[in-house]
Amino acid sequence: MTYRHFKYEGWLYALVFLLALAVRTIQLGAMPLTDSEAAPALQALHITQGLKPTLSPHPFYILSTSILFFLYGSGTNFLARFAPALIGSLLVLVPILFTERIKPRPGLILALFIAFDPGMVALSRQAASPIFAITFLLIALGCFDKNKLNLAGIFTAFALLSGPSVWLGLIGIAIAWAIYRGVQSHRPAEPATVNVKEALVPFVVTLFVAGTLFFIVPNGLSAAFSSIPEFFTRWTAVSDFPASRFLISLVVYQPLGILLAIMALIRGWRHGSRRIISLSLWFIVALLLAIFIPSREISDIAWALVPLWALAALELTRNIHIFAEERNEIIGVVFLTAFIWAFAWLDFSGMIWIPSGTREYLMRFWLLIGALLLIVISLLLVAAGWSIRTARIGGVWGLALVLGALGLGGTFGSAGLRGLDHPEIWWSSPIPIQADLLKASVSDLSEWGMGNDNMAPVVIAGLDSPALEWALREHQVQVVESLDVSSAPYLVVTPLQNDPALSSTYRGQDFTWRKTFLWNETLPQDWIRWVTLREIPQTGESIILWARDDLFLNSSNQNSP
Repeated sequence: MTYRHFKYEGWLYALVFLLALAVRTIQLGAMPLTDSEAAPALQALHITQGLKPTLSPHPFYILSTSILFFLYGSGTNFLARFAPALIGSLLVLVPILFTERIKPRPGLILALFIAFDPGMVALSRQAASPIFAITFLLIALGCFDKNKLNLAGIFTAFALLSGPSVWLGLIGIAIAWAIYRGVQSHRPAEPATVNVKEALVPFVVTLFVAGTLFFIVPNGLSAAFSSIPEFFTRWTAVSDFPASRFLISLVVYQPLGILLAIMALIRGWRHGSRRIISLSLWFIVALLLAIFIPSREISDIAWALVPLWALAALELTRNIHIFAEERNEIIGVVFLTAFIWAFAWLDFSGMIWIPSGTREYLMRFWLLIGALLLIVISLLLVAAGWSIRTARIGGVWGLALVLGALGLGGTFGSAGLRGLDHPEIWWSSPIPIQADLLKASVSDLSEWGMGNDNMAPVVIAGLDSPALEWALREHQVQVVESLDVSSAPYLVVTPLQNDPALSSTYRGQDFTWRKTFLWNETLPQDWIRWVTLREIPQTGESIILWARDDLFLNSSNQNSP
């Protein structure tokens, strides 16, 4: 069934796309690339330099980014993240492809939710992230739904070139669809009208052409197929990411989505809504897959965010139409709900300054519980005194106002706009905190000693850090397991250690390199502090930059006759 479109729908989608692109590109290159980002970015850079690196299973990112590097002439943090930012922005246009499944208004609201979702924004600002797989797979499904088979084949190929995450998404969608068909077995199945064979030729052509960068990089195809064993490896390896952190992430970053989705689930299953039942099954299956995969990571839950926000959009749309005679009452309920919630938030924020277990701490805790109960009681009284509709619409928009503001704060934090001192769960960790300072120091030493800020070669000894290689990419970098001091390199980077051989002929300066946030060692009081102030216990790894003594003007070698 095709629903009637409303006026200026296309312009509104264009506006949402521009907003999404702005959020994803503002200060895009400010944060240093982490090791997981720098490894594929270096591979893209090496391709532009005429080398033939072994590619990681993210060929679409690597090959598309190599084109950007080639056009610009070199690699930058901004260009290394531009492809995911652009593709992540295109995700907001996906609802247009499902106009037969979702009405225009909830589709536009869904696009707005995706544009400002903290998780989607964070993934769109990370190199080689699952945002490629999410966007391309959903576009491919939308093209199949609209019977645009040539486009469906092209975007299916793009999805398979996007990395191991695509298999997690495919399995989740397949399981959810199978369960849905089982639940709806009493209803006749929709007749199949899609001839998949028509998509085969564009799929194969795109896979070979895009997967090899027009046959320039033939090992791009092997990198694509290596995503299959890489995905199965994730079921044998174990990470230290606890499943409980998914729940914390949903509550902190998507509180509005959780509230509206729960309301939609209750209503949809009571009335047997096929749309809500299918979306809820997709959300539950995607969430369970993220929880039970042994090497879980925060990006795995991204597959559950699309159905979550789709449910939220469907529920919020029910509360848009307000009659003139009930407008004043609803506005009053909105402000009452928002005021009580603001009071509860201020009380919650004040708990971080009080030692836990004290009388004042317990008083604030019960005051918080009382404020939340007051919201419920107030809405019940409104429902009894005026109408259930007034209480429902006013309560939804009041909570949408405050929870939306909370989620929007998470969006700007996940985008890194607050700076590196305010960590987010969605960040890729550990972060090379002083990468820019190290790069500037190496350039200064090269300028002083050799007259050119990029001429001095650098030896990295005993360190496995692609982010370090990326930070020093403008220099000739050699990575070795142990340093041969007799080779007397100009600049050496080593772990923090006392090396007498280097100390006698080199001058050293330590830098804080990789900063790791201790999420697994946080106490309940630490979590409260993080939610309110974005402060978390952390530890750092230090390295030393050694410069040969004769690079300095006041060195003994310079002064000797």
